[in-house]
Amino acid sequence: MQSWKNTFGRSPGAGVALAFLAVSWISMLAVVGVAADARAGDLRSEVQSSWVRALDQTLSSQGLKGAEVSALVVRQRDGAVLYARTPDRLMIPASNAKVLTALMSLAAFGPTHRFETWIRSDAPPGRNGEVAQLYLRGGGDPAITSEDWWRLAAELRDAGLRRVTGDLVVDDSVFDSVRWHASVEGVSSRAYHAPVGALNANYGSFAVTVGPGAKVGDPVSVTVNPSIDYLKISNLGTTLSRRKRRSLVVDRTDGLANEIVSVRGGVRVGDESKTYFRSVLHPERYAGAVLKMQLAGLGVDIAGRVRAGAAPEGSFELHTFEGRSVGEIVKLFMKFSNNGMAESMVKNLAVLTDGGRGSWDAGVPEMRRRLVDRGVPAAGFELVDGSGLSYHNRIAPRALVAALRVGVDSFRFGPEFVASLPIAARDGTLEKRAGAAQDRVRAKTGLLNGVTGLSGFAVVGPAGRGVSGERLIFSVLANSCKHGDDAAMDALDKFAELLTEARAN
Repeated sequence: MQSWKNTFGRSPGAGVALAFLAVSWISMLAVVGVAADARAGDLRSEVQSSWVRALDQTLSSQGLKGAEVSALVVRQRDGAVLYARTPDRLMIPASNAKVLTALMSLAAFGPTHRFETWIRSDAPPGRNGEVAQLYLRGGGDPAITSEDWWRLAAELRDAGLRRVTGDLVVDDSVFDSVRWHASVEGVSSRAYHAPVGALNANYGSFAVTVGPGAKVGDPVSVTVNPSIDYLKISNLGTTLSRRKRRSLVVDRTDGLANEIVSVRGGVRVGDESKTYFRSVLHPERYAGAVLKMQLAGLGVDIAGRVRAGAAPEGSFELHTFEGRSVGEIVKLFMKFSNNGMAESMVKNLAVLTDGGRGSWDAGVPEMRRRLVDRGVPAAGFELVDGSGLSYHNRIAPRALVAALRVGVDSFRFGPEFVASLPIAARDGTLEKRAGAAQDRVRAKTGLLNGVTGLSGFAVVGPAGRGVSGERLIFSVLANSCKHGDDAAMDALDKFAELLTEARAN
């Protein structure tokens, strides 16, 4: 041991030799290290290429064969493009358009804003709690349900109201009278075709439950929820034998002062009851009827009828009701893809901008202006409505990814924006989809005949282990799908599942 020390300390030749050996060893390690890094890089590149090929194969699978497909996947932390397939092509987005509506709504109103519904009367309630006329004016709240109308009724009772000797006058003039966008074809009585008004109840829809009678030939049983006089039942349904095929039609038509819920066809004896959701034609009259029902349940009688009109100047302000926050409204229309709620936000934007009446003509251009100001590329979208129900909408995946990035990066409303998206295999329109990506994908779905889409966020890593992996933003849109909507959606679900297996580093 000492000799080595002495040699190194005393012999210049030995010192030079040892220094040479040390430099040579370090150089050799460096060469080995470079080679190892190169091999690791090659391996990473191969894994990445394999992943990209898998994504390509998914978008070329049988379910999407012959369809037009565009997609973009970027890394959330720096925007690096990981996968692209004609990402700037303008596509029919279906309900993926709601991503832009959600971003606009949260940015314009803020997540805590609440729309108001106003109740006025001809005079303050008298000593016995009576008023002659009650006026109900909607302020554009799209999320008031029967339960909320009960709460409003209870608050009116607390304000001293006990009886209305005249009519309940409903006013939804905050919005224009156009209930459905002109470009939407084939408007039906289905709940997803609910009308857009400034005064609403239950998202402009109601439930009809139909079951068989006790024996063959009996009328079918029909119940409507909510049970109000405004919805009159016309039951022409018959209970069929087990040998017959179920053939039921549930529709609604306009009446003079109400709407007719018609049930035709047959239900087989012993079959389970089934519930059908239908839309109303006149949302303001429907809302007034629900309020009248809830007031009656609390002992407050309205002697007259529900009719359209407006409160006169100088009427008494009896109560102002605040509904759900915009953050909650956005979550509802994103999770469950509610078209009417999304369209209401577009009309509300028009009211916010210039104080005029809410309309698509004023709201859509303002929505575009605000989105472009936020960083969504102007060339990447052409909108005519806020729900995506129209086939005339066009959005490129790059614009959707940009909108998602703006949303998630916002301190003011980012948490509400992300929380509004359905979670794979957990809730909303993704509750029964993308099972292999459970808890690792949050995305907006989209579906029209021949059109489907999926846009949102994915996290890389195993499910259920608390792994905080790389986060991705993605959008994939498919048009002209020729092999059925279910097959196309399955392909997009597989695409999302593959994202959670990405090697994005």
